[in-house]
Amino acid sequence: MTVRSAVVSVVSVVSTSRALLGGISVLLAIATGAMDAAAQPTLLASGVRRERGVVAGDSSGRSSGRLAVPTDLARRDSSWWVPLSSTIVPGLGQLHLGQSRAVAYAAVEAYAIFRYVAGEAAVRRERGRYLTLARDIARAFVPGNTAIGDWDYYEAMEKHIESGVFDRAPGTGSLAPEGDVTTFNGAVWLKARQLSNWPDVDVELPHSSAPYQAAIAYYLAHAVGPEYRWSWRNAQLEWDVYRQSIRQKNAASRDAGHYLAVLAFNHLLSTVDAFVTLRLRGGLGAGGVGGVGGTGYRVTASLPFR
Repeated sequence: MTVRSAVVSVVSVVSTSRALLGGISVLLAIATGAMDAAAQPTLLASGVRRERGVVAGDSSGRSSGRLAVPTDLARRDSSWWVPLSSTIVPGLGQLHLGQSRAVAYAAVEAYAIFRYVAGEAAVRRERGRYLTLARDIARAFVPGNTAIGDWDYYEAMEKHIESGVFDRAPGTGSLAPEGDVTTFNGAVWLKARQLSNWPDVDVELPHSSAPYQAAIAYYLAHAVGPEYRWSWRNAQLEWDVYRQSIRQKNAASRDAGHYLAVLAFNHLLSTVDAFVTLRLRGGLGAGGVGGVGGTGYRVTASLPFR
């Protein structure tokens, strides 16, 4: 293939690409209501006229033997929506601007969406798994064990083999908190006494004293009631599976959050990229290339051939 035929092939590819992108521009402009029916001419900084086929020449029309390849695309419509389109769909603004990195933005978007959806699916799957284990194993002895607690409750079930009782002397009219510190309620009662500044947490204070009443208030706010009691005793294997499910749920939730942040950053970066590119090309403003009636400057490149 001769050098001249190769250059002609390049010109054909460039013209076809520009025509395709121009069609996309028109369709998007119609969709956003930003189409300007009157096409405005774009002036070159050098005063050389732009031709669609495109061999540059002097004012007499004689060919200079150089192929002029514009590096930007002429706009027939307002370009404010180009960055906006990248905000909605990353890479869309770059596609309109004829930039190959549109593919990179689209690839990051697709991958991040896939990983986010997979993470959320894993969260739902593990949540159903640990809820079932808690209901059917740890709380099987509790009447009406279908009640669902908050996330802190299920994390407490991961760390404590059993909840312990809420009141050691029910029906007496005086609350007697759980004393076994190996249980969840027993640990809560110990912390309540420590936070209430008891002189000695192992020596019970008068019930009418302020430190005792403060400890009871803390216990009532944080201890597990009878309807949420649990025990993993004699179910060590199921407890291990439960704790593994909790950890996997936490990991999946973190991953989903990370990829959600990647999605947000990808939208922002694509928007800023499209905006800066338009500003550098003289768009986004009255009198700029790409705006309505734009008369700004364009950059052209030439490929010499003989």
